This record gives sequence, structure tokens and C-alpha cells, in this order.
Amino acid sequence: MESRIPLLGEKFPEMEVVTTHGVIKLPQAMAGKWFVLFSHPADFTPVCTTEFVAFQKRYDQFRALNCELVGLSIDQVFSHIKWVQWIEEKLGVTIDFPVIADDMGNVAKALGMVHPGKGTNTVRAVFIVDPNAAIRIMLYYPQEIGRNMDEIVRCVKALQTSDTNKCACPASWPNNELIGDKVIIPPAKDVKTAKERTGAKDSFDWWFCYRKL
Repeated sequence: MESRIPLLGEKFPEMEVVTTHGVIKLPQAMAGKWFVLFSHPADFTPVCTTEFVAFQKRYDQFRALNCELVGLSIDQVFSHIKWVQWIEEKLGVTIDFPVIADDMGNVAKALGMVHPGKGTNTVRAVFIVDPNAAIRIMLYYPQEIGRNMDEIVRCVKALQTSDTNKCACPASWPNNELIGDKVIIPPAKDVKTAKERTGAKDSFDWWFCYRKL
């Protein structure tokens, strides 16, 4: 199986996976929903444990966005089961989302999640997939740095906002330093529109216009 990082916009590859919730087929099991698939290097490791707790504490936020979570590492399903039990027993957090046991490495290879210089463990990858099974965002972190889950929630919100309103979201949206929670409208595509926008309200120039949702 080819091992490479997919391109944005490509379809999430079809696969049947073993998880802590049983065997599921992706992306079919998420039909009509957004989902975030995230990999971690290994079970029973400190940074990964903090990440799982952080994802679970935001699971309601993801579900409110019609978005599911799916974890993954190359550990066997028995290890996943014992680890999520440990998290519940020791930390008081129940992991409600499925965790893929990719012990053969097939999913990791299909999504380019194994760094040649880091052994066989998966990197901290994040794939945000839309209801049409298209990969919309990919994030890759090194093993030594934990992810910011609030940013991943923001990414899902921003993608949905952009899709629904045919707009772009500025840096740190909805808390941008220049335009706050406003969004950026598509740029002018002809001279007439550019002239109409010059000096218009809610614009810095004809190519940088924004609006309130």
C-alpha cells in the first residue's frame, strides 16, 4: 500500500478497521457527518493521555457541530481497551469515541502517518473530513508536542461557516485582531466590482472586504 500524505480535497480512503467499538467501515460509518480522525504515537504515554482527556472533554462541542471523533495508533485493540479503562479509573474520564487498532499499520500507511525517522509509531496527525468524505484539513505535530483541541474545534466551525456562507475566515476567527468575528467576502473578479468596492463600508480596500454574518 502506498504511504504518502494525502492531498487536501481528496476522498478519505475506504477502509475496514478494528476499533474499541467493534469493526467499522470508514468513511461509510460517518456518512452525512463530519469527523476528525487523529493518531497518537502510543497508548500508556503521558502526552497522548492528556490529549485523549482533552478530546473527550470537548466531545460535546464536536457533536454539536455534527462531527465525530476517531482515535488511532498502531497498538492492538487490547491495549486500547486497557488504556481507556485506566483513564476512566485513574482520571475519572470516560472515553466515548472509538479508537482504531492499526497494529498492521495499514491505515497509517494509507494516510502517511508514519515518519521514517521516528520508528514505527504514528505521528500526531489530524484529519478533518467533511460529510462528502473529502479531507479538508490536515495537521501534523511531532511526538513531543501535544495538540490544541480548541483549535481543532475552531477549524471545524470555520470550515462549516465558510461552506455555508461562501466566505473566508480570517486569522484566529472569530477573534481576529482586525475585524473581530466578521468574515471575508470573496475577492472581486472584475474591474466593475473592484471599483464598486473601493471605499465601501466594511472594507480596507477593494480586495479586502468583510461582513457580519
